[in-house]
Amino acid sequence: LSKSLGDLYPLCFPEELGLQKRGCCLVLGYMAKDKFRRMNEGQVYSFSQQPQDQAVVSGQPVTLLCAIPEYDGFVLWIKDGLALGVGRDLSSYPQYLVVGNHLSGEHHLKILRAELQDDAVYECQAIQAAIRSRPARLTVLVPPDDPVILGGPVISLRAGDPLNLTCHADNAKPAASIIWLRKGEVINGATYSKTLLRDGKRESIVSTLFISPGDVENGQSIVCRATNKAIPGGKETSVTIDIQHPPLVNLSVEPQPVLEDNVVTFHCSAKANPAVTQYRWAKRGQIIKEASGEVYRTAVDYTYFSEPVSCEVTNALGSTNISRTVDVYFGPRMTTEPQSLLVDLGSDAVFSCAWTGNPSLTIVWMKRGSGVVLSNEKTLTLKTVRQEDAGKYVCRAVVPRVGAGEREVTLTVNGPPIISSTQTQHALHGEKGQIKCFIRSTPPPDRIAWSWKENVLESGTSGRYTVETVSTEEGVISTLTISNIVRADFQTIYNCTAWNSFGSDTEIIRLKDGLSPVAVIIGVAVGAGVAFLVLMATIVAFCCARSQRNLKGVVSAKNDIRVEIVHKEPASGREAEEHPTIKQLMMDRGEFQQDSVLKQLEVLKEEEKEFQNLKVRGATGCKSQLWKEHHSTPTISLSSCQPDLGPAGKQRVPTGMSFTNIYSTLSGQGRLYDYGQRFVPCRFLHSYPALIFKRPFVNTHYSQVTSLNCGPHPCTVPLHVPREPLGDSPLSPPPGLGHPQPLSLLIRHAELCKDISFVCFLTYGS
Repeated sequence: LSKSLGDLYPLCFPEELGLQKRGCCLVLGYMAKDKFRRMNEGQVYSFSQQPQDQAVVSGQPVTLLCAIPEYDGFVLWIKDGLALGVGRDLSSYPQYLVVGNHLSGEHHLKILRAELQDDAVYECQAIQAAIRSRPARLTVLVPPDDPVILGGPVISLRAGDPLNLTCHADNAKPAASIIWLRKGEVINGATYSKTLLRDGKRESIVSTLFISPGDVENGQSIVCRATNKAIPGGKETSVTIDIQHPPLVNLSVEPQPVLEDNVVTFHCSAKANPAVTQYRWAKRGQIIKEASGEVYRTAVDYTYFSEPVSCEVTNALGSTNISRTVDVYFGPRMTTEPQSLLVDLGSDAVFSCAWTGNPSLTIVWMKRGSGVVLSNEKTLTLKTVRQEDAGKYVCRAVVPRVGAGEREVTLTVNGPPIISSTQTQHALHGEKGQIKCFIRSTPPPDRIAWSWKENVLESGTSGRYTVETVSTEEGVISTLTISNIVRADFQTIYNCTAWNSFGSDTEIIRLKDGLSPVAVIIGVAVGAGVAFLVLMATIVAFCCARSQRNLKGVVSAKNDIRVEIVHKEPASGREAEEHPTIKQLMMDRGEFQQDSVLKQLEVLKEEEKEFQNLKVRGATGCKSQLWKEHHSTPTISLSSCQPDLGPAGKQRVPTGMSFTNIYSTLSGQGRLYDYGQRFVPCRFLHSYPALIFKRPFVNTHYSQVTSLNCGPHPCTVPLHVPREPLGDSPLSPPPGLGHPQPLSLLIRHAELCKDISFVCFLTYGS
């Protein structure tokens, strides 16, 4: 070859020239030399277009440009230093074509479908012109294979465990970039590693993502996306996170609150992955065999308030147990029983009592028979107890609108004996008599002795005297029986003494002669009472007639005057409380009635004398006159009137006011009742005093009988008095008073009036 060819590579094309390889170079050299000689006679060639560096995606066509104007010689395309062929014939490389207008000198190289092996450096050479283009780099881009997440498409994860995801994208040129996405947002923190493949051109990449347990949700989708220049949009794959966990359980109870014995429904709803395999129900640790599903229905009692019902749900990963109590409304239930106590005098007594109930309950401690609340706590403490503190105590619990309950305990106080006998007892001369000594003692008395004159007797018989002792629930009764009562026995003082370890008590008892049979005494008493009432009714008739005539001119416009009696509440309550005790005492001591009736008769006689002085006492009996308007009827109120007791001091209560005074006499000095605050004299107009007594009714000439059923409400008793003066009676109304107006008695508290009549009498001032 001529040196003018410079660096022209010797090429052989045996198939094209039909020559053996060994003669190829000589022929080509000859042809080139001849061609060059003819083309270079005064002609210079240059490239109007040269190949440029390009990048092409694998599988896509690409064209490398090469144009030499007016050049019609051979053009060679060189790939990485090797010629692809001579001229436009590149039959050895079917994917390559030389395209363009040959006459215009266009010799472009077109690659129909770029492959990775086409990634090389290309040159275009004009052989006869002895020129070549600059080298051009063709880069073939290869997209990565579809990315793969290890363990996908569903990754199971136990709740509470972290998540590690690995995604790889292989065979990419250049190496792919991987990003992780969740709900369209990039997840940062992944790590990467690349590997170059054997061909030296492609690479694989692996990305690892760590997600903490708190950032993982069940059913969530995690995306791995791989991109490079060959596929800017990238390829992606995803996995679904399957978080497995033991059952998540919710236990509901309906309805609530609920009364005892009503039906409630327990619903045990569970979320579990994998699915639930079993339900179990229990109450207080005991399996409920009849319940097996997610719903349990039952009638509830008070135990469901404190003993929960549990539901246990199981799946392949484990079991979950949840419990609920029921808001059951129930009445009080005792949880701590109070205990009766025996304490010494002066020490403290502490009772404890605990209840449960729903809704919240109220605890009340009271002494039986008393309305006083001692405590609202579980514990009742009585400081420095006295003997009168002994008795029954009640711990009561109340659940509003549901129910109540109570427990009773006994407080027994150790102390000296207490003797409560009547100081005067009765017997008949010549007959057998008994003297009773009532003893209350805790502990029981160690010794009871009767003494009189020079004698002491504890039990048994000594001459005419016998001592017997009987124990009852209320105490001890020691009876001294005397046979053939003589006069000297009524002059003797009898001493009853009881001892125990805490002390002693003594009672002096006298024996009084019973002069006549009970029937005679009662007859005399009744006769005296009738006589007294007849006298009183007569006076009432005269007084009322005179009073009405005097009042006529003053209250002519008012036709109805009602006298109002106001009683004192505490006295009433005391009377109601004491009567049952008095009646019981009367039954136990019936043999003592004779003397009591005699006393009644004596008091009645004294009251007759006292009545003769009413006119004098009445003039000063009331300090003020009170008028109250009640609708259209004037009412005279006696509530604020107080009697003038005078120098006599304590006012004696008329025995005839109530049958209960007979019993009061039997029960001792402390059981007399003062009715002075309920029945008092009062001044009317013109200083006409009036006194209202409560007595058994006796029919007289000017009396009337009216039957009323008052019931619990106030009622009015009309009173009719003579409308004419009563002749020359000193009780006739003063001149000018006129005819009396009708009077009426207003009874406010009917319970005090059962089966008892009211008598009104009027006296006129001087």
